[in-house]
Amino acid sequence: MNTIYADYNATTRIDPEVRAAMDEAMEVGFGNPSSIHRAGQAARRLIDQARARVARLINAATEEIVFTSGGTEADNLAVLGVAQAAKGERRRVVTSAVEHQAVLAPCTFLQEQGQPVTFLPVDGDGKIDGAALEAAAKPDVVLMSVMLANNDVGTVQPIADVVKAAAACGAVVHSDAVQAAGKLPIDVNGLGVSLLSFSSHKIHGPKGVGALYVRRKIPMVPLVHGGRQERLLRPGTENVAGIVGFGKACELAQARLASDSRRVASLRDRFEGQILANVSGTRINGNVANRLANTSNIAFVGLDGEAITINLDMAGMAVSTGAACSSADKTPSHVLVAMGQSAAVARSSVRFSFGRDNSDEDIERAVDLVVRTVKLLRGANR
Repeated sequence: MNTIYADYNATTRIDPEVRAAMDEAMEVGFGNPSSIHRAGQAARRLIDQARARVARLINAATEEIVFTSGGTEADNLAVLGVAQAAKGERRRVVTSAVEHQAVLAPCTFLQEQGQPVTFLPVDGDGKIDGAALEAAAKPDVVLMSVMLANNDVGTVQPIADVVKAAAACGAVVHSDAVQAAGKLPIDVNGLGVSLLSFSSHKIHGPKGVGALYVRRKIPMVPLVHGGRQERLLRPGTENVAGIVGFGKACELAQARLASDSRRVASLRDRFEGQILANVSGTRINGNVANRLANTSNIAFVGLDGEAITINLDMAGMAVSTGAACSSADKTPSHVLVAMGQSAAVARSSVRFSFGRDNSDEDIERAVDLVVRTVKLLRGANR
């Protein structure tokens, strides 16, 4: 029997149409896009077409898209690129306590280098504290970086409030939309952000490629120095096939966003309802009313989330306890701890994230596997 894949927030399977587009790109777009001969210009045209598709997903101008190796590089380029370009007294970075490590780590790096950083607290649902945000909006702030939707619990952040606070103090706004892109409709102009990062492999594209939206005239310095590619912000010969795959994935995500979101939300809600009804000592982590349609983070109080994850894997279901890049870290989820959960409850929590390929039958079987796994572990703990 096939494994039920319920870890879409970690990564997604490449769509067949994306793979076909990449295969063609490797054949006809093998040239160096910076070369002026026919082979090079064929590759350049493929990149230009893909850039337009990526831009359309977030309603950006084509020239505002900077390709990177993924969401982590895009986040780092946004945070470090703006912070290290800062001059004078305006040097502070404001972020939230529940950001992905791709934002928290560069912020910590800046702090270690003597640059001031403010980490905003969140409420019990994982939403940033409004009073703390308002208090942080001071003249020394150069950048506010707050994610659009959380990867662990799915909570959607009030970016409009962040933009308003940043405007009051003259700061730039970056939003990590790695989990939100392809799941929520995004209009960078409507949001009012100046920087937004997202990633290919979260939307059925290839790994190793992502993008940073950079509004015109935002002062930044590159992380890497070399050629003149990507507006001088990300030099190096472009990953043509990966970029083409990303572009196709964005095109498909835009076409399917509304229908996929409705269907996946229905699957998620049915799964949660049956788990809460059939498994005692469970509760939902995060903002139930305003979260990603596919994400369900459930605390199984008294049990170990990692043990549940391992046993479900052996039974034929792939889930996680949080961000894949933090899976080797045995400390409880920093997101859940920041939300005020005890270490014990945080360690008892499991993230279920559903997606395009899940079926009604998957949900019924998933509920059965979770119920049986919890009963098994509770019996072993007696």
